[in-house]
Amino acid sequence: MTLPINQIICGDNVETLQGFPDDCIDLTVTSPPYDNLRTYGGHSWDFEGVAQQLWRVTKPGGVVVWVVNDATVDGSETGTSFRQALRFMEIGFRLHDTMIWNKPPAGANGSVYGYSQSAEYMFVLAKGKPSRVHLLRDRLNISSGSVSAKTAGGRSSKNDGAKEHGTRIVADFGLRTNVWSVAVGGSAGDTTRHPAVFPESLARDHILSWSNEGDIVLDPFSGSGTTAKMAKLMGRQFIGIEVNPEYCEIAEERLRQGVLF
Repeated sequence: MTLPINQIICGDNVETLQGFPDDCIDLTVTSPPYDNLRTYGGHSWDFEGVAQQLWRVTKPGGVVVWVVNDATVDGSETGTSFRQALRFMEIGFRLHDTMIWNKPPAGANGSVYGYSQSAEYMFVLAKGKPSRVHLLRDRLNISSGSVSAKTAGGRSSKNDGAKEHGTRIVADFGLRTNVWSVAVGGSAGDTTRHPAVFPESLARDHILSWSNEGDIVLDPFSGSGTTAKMAKLMGRQFIGIEVNPEYCEIAEERLRQGVLF
């Protein structure tokens, strides 16, 4: 079939993906509903079906970014996020990186005996070795501009430290860590119509990290269309799938505007 490039498809994600050919998606960036924390219009979803379809449609070397967290029930976190990551690995994906989304604290999220919750998981899953890796370098080096010794692997018998190989000037910016601090939500207008707006910078930075311009970026839980919007702005093609017609309308509206909120 011809892929529905640069479209938001209103329908069930498993049924829609079943119509896609094998090995057709470069990158998926998505955040499924977390346990039963929100109803999203009363719609349910099939994790196993989604996981199997993502394995089938992802190109060799492609990546799935799965942003998820757990509910707390009777004082215990469900562990659903970990079970999902392990199931992806059983299907065949490699767990390329377990990343953390650090966001402003939002209370105990179900247990008054726990610390304020400020983290969610971002599982970066790869179908084989990732073929597109553009690691972001925007962590400010406090010693930028200074001169330091270049080092190489192995041990030095003289000082029992790393072997020195000349000097280098410390760059202004270093490699970002796998803990990303990003505020939650989009504009106030969005959050009144969708219960959990995906942050634009979070979607953007994953798209920049794991895809090239012109690649096809999928979001099977498109919601308000953040992944699709950022893929478009970053010069990628997109496919969004969303079962809730109201959210599809929000996504279409944001794509028509073509500017950042």
